[in-house]
Amino acid sequence: MQKTARTVVIHETGGPEVLKIEDRPLGDPGPGEVRIRHHACGLNFIDVYQRTGLYPMELPHALGMEAAGVIEAVGEGVTHLKPGQRAAYAAVPAGAYCEARVMPASQVCPLPGGISFETAAAMMLKGLTVEYLFHRTTPLKRGDTVLFHAAAGGVGLIACQWAKSEGIKLIGTAGTDDKCRLAQFNGATHCINYRTEDFASRVAEITGGKGVDAVMDSVGADTFEGSLDCLKPLGMMISFGNASGPVPPFNIGILGQKGSLKITRPTLFTHIADHSVCQAMARRLFGKVAGAEVKIHIDQRFELDQVAEAHRALEARQTTGSTILVP
Repeated sequence: MQKTARTVVIHETGGPEVLKIEDRPLGDPGPGEVRIRHHACGLNFIDVYQRTGLYPMELPHALGMEAAGVIEAVGEGVTHLKPGQRAAYAAVPAGAYCEARVMPASQVCPLPGGISFETAAAMMLKGLTVEYLFHRTTPLKRGDTVLFHAAAGGVGLIACQWAKSEGIKLIGTAGTDDKCRLAQFNGATHCINYRTEDFASRVAEITGGKGVDAVMDSVGADTFEGSLDCLKPLGMMISFGNASGPVPPFNIGILGQKGSLKITRPTLFTHIADHSVCQAMARRLFGKVAGAEVKIHIDQRFELDQVAEAHRALEARQTTGSTILVP
C-alpha cells in the first residue's frame, strides 16, 4: 500500500497562492471509514469560500468536497461498500483534493458502471445540490417557473436539464450571450444576460408580471434584492451560495411587503447528513445521468499541481459547466 498521498492543503486563508501540495500519511480505515483512491476530484465554489476564510475551518486543512475512485479498504461496520468497488461522494470533512484518503463511509456512494469517474467527480456536489433544490426545499410541480442564477455554471447546467426533464420552466441568468445560449441549449426556457439587461424587469416581462414560483440563487449579495422582486406572492427565495459575497443583513419585514415571501438558506450537507437520505439522493442523480436526462459538462480539466490556476479561473468566472482535478 502507498503510505502517503499527495494532498492539497492550506495553512492560512487567502488567495490561490495559499494552496500547497504535501505528502500526507495514508493509513488504514477505522470503524465506519473507507480508504478510497481517487481517479478524479471536483472543483466547487465552496472550496473557494473555505480557502478565503468565508467558511472558517481549523487550519491546516485539506480542501475539496467531492471525488470519485475505487475503494481500497473498508473499516468495521461498513456494509454498503467493499474493496475494489467504484464509488463517488460529496462529503465532509473537506479533503478530496488528493490522490487517496481515509474518510467516513456514510456519504460515499456506490457508482454505477455506466458513469465514468470524471463524470461522477464533476457531478456529485453539484448534482446532489440540484436534487435537493428541486425535490427537498419547496414543492415544485410540472408547469411551475423558477429563476436560476449562474445558469451556465456547473450547478446551473445540471439544473437547466433537470428542470426540463420534469416539465419546470427555468429562466436563467448568465454573464455573456454565449453563456446564455449554452443554458438555453441545455433546457432553460429563457436566459437573461445580467450584464446587458435588468434581470428583474426581464423576468416580469417573461412572466406577464406574475413572477416566478421560486428563485434559486447561488450568487448572493449582487442578486439578492432583485431576486426578491422576481417572486410571485408566497414565492420561495432559495439562497444557497455567495459567489459575489454574503447577503447583507436585511429587514425581514420586506418579505411581507413584497407578497408574504418565504426564504431559506439551505446547505447540501444538512440534507446528506443522514446516510439513507444521501444514498437515495445519489440514486436519483445517477438515474438522471444514466437515463440521459442530464448530461454532465466537463469544460475544464487541471492536473492536481495546477489547483491554484483552477481556483483563479473559477473565481474570475472564466469557467462553464464543471471543472475537475486529475490526481
